[in-house]
Order: sequence, then structure tokens, then C-alpha cells
Amino acid sequence: MKITDVKTFLVHDRERPTRNYTFVKIYTDEGVTGLGEAGVTGRELAVRGMVESFTPILRGMDPTRIEHIWQTLWRGHFFRGGHVHSAAVAAIDIALWDLRGKVLGVPVYDLLGGRTRDYARCYCHVQQPGVGHGPRGAIDAMVDYAKGQVEQGWQFIRFGAGEGSRQGAEGIYEQSRAVRWTVEAFGALRDAVGPEIEICVDFHQRTTPPYAIELARELQPMRPFFIEDPLRAENPAEFAYLRHHISVPIATGEQLPSKWDWRDLIERDLMDYCRVDLCICGGLTEARKVAGWCEAHYIEQVPHNPLGPVSTAACLHFDLSTPLFAVQELTWRPDILADIVTTDMRLEGGNLYSGGSPGLGVELNDEAALAEPYQLAGPHILHREDNSVSDW
Repeated sequence: MKITDVKTFLVHDRERPTRNYTFVKIYTDEGVTGLGEAGVTGRELAVRGMVESFTPILRGMDPTRIEHIWQTLWRGHFFRGGHVHSAAVAAIDIALWDLRGKVLGVPVYDLLGGRTRDYARCYCHVQQPGVGHGPRGAIDAMVDYAKGQVEQGWQFIRFGAGEGSRQGAEGIYEQSRAVRWTVEAFGALRDAVGPEIEICVDFHQRTTPPYAIELARELQPMRPFFIEDPLRAENPAEFAYLRHHISVPIATGEQLPSKWDWRDLIERDLMDYCRVDLCICGGLTEARKVAGWCEAHYIEQVPHNPLGPVSTAACLHFDLSTPLFAVQELTWRPDILADIVTTDMRLEGGNLYSGGSPGLGVELNDEAALAEPYQLAGPHILHREDNSVSDW
């Protein structure tokens, strides 16, 4: 069997107009196809260009040589690395695993060693953008939604630090105000859902070390499951500084594009939960290596938000086959792009199940995908009140 072509489908989400999905489909001379997805939202055109540059290399290759193809695409160029490069490799890699499972007639998790659990427990986002008037109204709307999710069976919920504290001016983020709002919001959620429900707080890399320390200390008595991305992950030394000042669990890493970028965070035990993004960090092949490395340090996996149905399926198979797994972030729902990508996944309460189909259990309708072409979204940039840029 040989690869005959690789195509990229940039699909616009008609229900969420600021979002596009990057699907990559691999075709073979035996008619079997594989489907992958890339991350790095906002860089879809660049990823498509990178995949197109890989396509002449991939044509004629044996698609069962997954590791060899990964090494070829990563190391076979003088310039390597970066998020666009790793996201393109990730989409191709995921598609190859999907294709291999279809050829052998087994789900991808069987290729990865088999299931270590029956389902992946997940957490949902409980913010309600544009709902509620003022900071307190945003909290009330979030609490109402969270209570509904818990009633449906969700045991884990998540909200973003300061995301309702913008004084009605969209795009304004002031750290001191965000800290006060986040503490109030967490307290309201804890009172509403009780002590048994786990609450995750995403700092979203918007806090500087002093504010991250202040916020973590304020939240500690209310027992967050973890705080996510309290700092940007490029400088692990700052996580060592943070570790000396706080004791709440830390989750981080969603922006890291390769195993080499994880080294200090893992080796120096600077995090408690690994936020690997399969669609940015080189696909299933690379994520498995990161997870194995983490296992030696007792660091559990909490993979970053899979945006589309293909990335969700890849995460599910990763979660099911990875021994040290805690919880899966999930914003995907069965009706998202259901006419474009069919899937065998099912969501029951806050638990995600695989149907056990060969490969990832996903199929792309090429014609339907082409009917929802890419739409360039405007930049989403946060500012402080003085109009200086804030980390997004």
C-alpha cells in the first residue's frame, strides 16, 4: 500500500463564526483513507501550506511506517520545529494512526496497547459569554449553567480566571480586578455544586507571577482540582519560583510543540498535570512519548481542549490507552459538524465513550466539508485599560 495524496480541508464552523477546523485526509492506492486534525487556531492557512510542502514527500510512502514518517517530516529538513510545523505533523500522524487501525480492523487504542479504562471522564466549560449583566451577573449565569451540567452527570467543571470581570468592555483584562472576580466566582460555584464536584480554573497564561501567587493562595482553601497555565510555559524557571510559593496542583503545557519543550517541566517536577495538545505537539506518536516520560514522574494527563470531532476522537483513544490519565477537557458535542464528520463517540453525562470502530471511528464527507469553506476571523487581542497588550 502506498500514499497517493494528502488533502487539507479548512472547514468553517457555521455555529461559532470565529472558529475553523483543519482536517487532513490521507489517500492510498488501496482506497483506504485516514483522517487527522491540526491545532493552532488562527494559523490554519499556514498549516495548510506546511502540509502541502510535505505532500510530495509523502506520495509513494508506505503509510504503515508511522514512526519513520514522523521522523522524516520532523528531522528531514534543516529548519525544524515551531507550532505550525508540529501541528502539520500532528494532523498527518493522527491520520496515519486512523488509517492503520482501519487496515487492521481494530480501534486505535488497541494499537496503543489496549484500553486501560472503559471511558474518559471529562470536564466542561461553564462560562456563558455575553450572558448576565456586569461581573456579578456573569457569575450568576455561570453558576446556573454549572448546576445544570452537574444535574446531567458532569463531575468536573472549568472556568477561566477573570473572564467575567471586563466591566462590559470586551477585550479589557486587568489582573487585579480579574483576581477579585475569580475568587468570588469560585466561591459561588463551590457553594452551588458542593464539595464533591471538581472545579478547574484556567489562568490562561494571563497572570504575572505576583498575581498568580496571590490568586492561587486565595483559591487554595476552596480546593481547586488544578490551576491551569498560571504562567506562560516558555520559561520553566518561573514555574520553579511559583512552586516555592503555592501548594495547589498545577496543570500546564498546551502550547508546547515538541517533547524537547517539555524537558524541564517534567524532569524538575514543575507541574502536576500534563496539558499536552495532540494536534499541536506532533500527534499521537509524540504525545505517547511525552506521556511515558510523565509516567516516570507520576504526572497525569489532562489533554488540552480538542476543538473538532477528529481531535476529540484522537484524544479519546489516547486517554483510553494511557495509564496515568486524570480528566479530558471537552467542548465538542455530538451535533458539532455532524453532517461533515461522522463519529462513533458517545457522550453520557460527563463521560466519553468510544464505539470501538476500526481506526479513530471518524469519517469525513469531502463534499460537505468543501461546502463550508474557511473564513478568516479577525484577531482576538486582549488589552489592559491603558491599551497595552495583555497575554491572550
